[in-house]
Amino acid sequence: MSQFGMTRREFSQLGIGALAWSAVSRSRVLGANDRIRLGFIGVGNRGSQLLDAFLKHEDMEVVVLCDVYEPYLDRAQQKLPRKADTTIDFRKVLDRNDVDGVVIATPDHWHAIQTIWACRAGKDVYVEKPLSITVVEGRKMVEAARKYQRIVQVGTHRRSSKLYAQLYELVHSGKIGKVTVSRAYRLSNMYPNGIGKAAPSAPPPGLHWDLWLGPRPERPFQETIAPYKFRWWDLYSSQMANWGVHYLDAIRWLTDELAPSSVCAMGGRFAVDDDRTIPDRMEAVFQFASGRLAIFGQYEASGVPALAQGELELRGTLGAAYIGGTKFEIIPERGGQFQDPSPRMEPIRVQVPAGENDMTVDHARNFLDCMRSRQLPNADVEIGHRSTTCSLIANISLAVGARLEWDAEKERFTNNEEANQMLHYEYRKPWSLD
Repeated sequence: MSQFGMTRREFSQLGIGALAWSAVSRSRVLGANDRIRLGFIGVGNRGSQLLDAFLKHEDMEVVVLCDVYEPYLDRAQQKLPRKADTTIDFRKVLDRNDVDGVVIATPDHWHAIQTIWACRAGKDVYVEKPLSITVVEGRKMVEAARKYQRIVQVGTHRRSSKLYAQLYELVHSGKIGKVTVSRAYRLSNMYPNGIGKAAPSAPPPGLHWDLWLGPRPERPFQETIAPYKFRWWDLYSSQMANWGVHYLDAIRWLTDELAPSSVCAMGGRFAVDDDRTIPDRMEAVFQFASGRLAIFGQYEASGVPALAQGELELRGTLGAAYIGGTKFEIIPERGGQFQDPSPRMEPIRVQVPAGENDMTVDHARNFLDCMRSRQLPNADVEIGHRSTTCSLIANISLAVGARLEWDAEKERFTNNEEANQMLHYEYRKPWSLD
């Protein structure tokens, strides 16, 4: 298994032969002393955080900012040491010859179009998670990255965590035994009012609403959708994808799994009275071909911790690992019924200084380094696609109310044609992936 979460055979099937690529298309060949020139597409909540992270690296410069909400452009401009150009239309960023790469942090329903078009324009791409909003989009994004030989880093920044890398080595070496179950949760008690309720209205000054909607159906503006609350509307995002991708990606990495073979999700809107179209509680169980289970729960009417500690739990036959923040701890297992009750290993606790575990800054660094070396980044687009797919098929399982069997090679369900119809949707004209 490679550090990128793919087996050697799977990696060779990508059709790129080796990690080193030659820079092609409209992008220039970067020298060691060249400053990398970036355009930022989407500088709202996460985009602003990414801008902060990239600005810590002195070998890059921001030449253009893009957002459909003009106040975000004004705010982002204030962060820059040198003034950048601004635009509301991402196509103007891609048309520029002085842009080597783009950082995309727009709402989820825009990621596929912007990433594919950026690859075609010869730009390398850092795109926030979840990679896509449909499985078909994600596969086409992978294909575009390979066709145009672009570096595409997905924002699952735990892949660049030194702490997670240490735990990977311990798990991979068999230190905690055979991992049978992994768990993580998104917890937030939003009862009773959640994101609130709002009637359709005129968009606020500076928000270009039609450009915000993009490929999704035309509809009036609503304050409980934009600029940020889109994450609770299934047309534009979901919390299963927003948060689940982070942890499901880490689980896949730590346990060397490619994709689930089946998924069953349950939940719905039960306690929170707001405008959302996604559940206020949902739990998905994934089973891999190996037999391992992974569980992700989205609880938004209950915030009490669900794990003994940390953000992610790996339950092994020799010990249980808990990781989160700046530490991980492995608690020894003891023999249960009919077994020797002695501890099966010594406890392990690893702590790193907070300043040495800024995953977003490290993830940005990895992207910039790979733009120069042409090596696959830590969260390559294929990795991001596989992890995003986990969340997307969980949403589909909930929508059809069934346990679904997943063919990871064909990327289709084998037991439910209704579910297969949800693997993509028809874009609003004139937008397309072509």
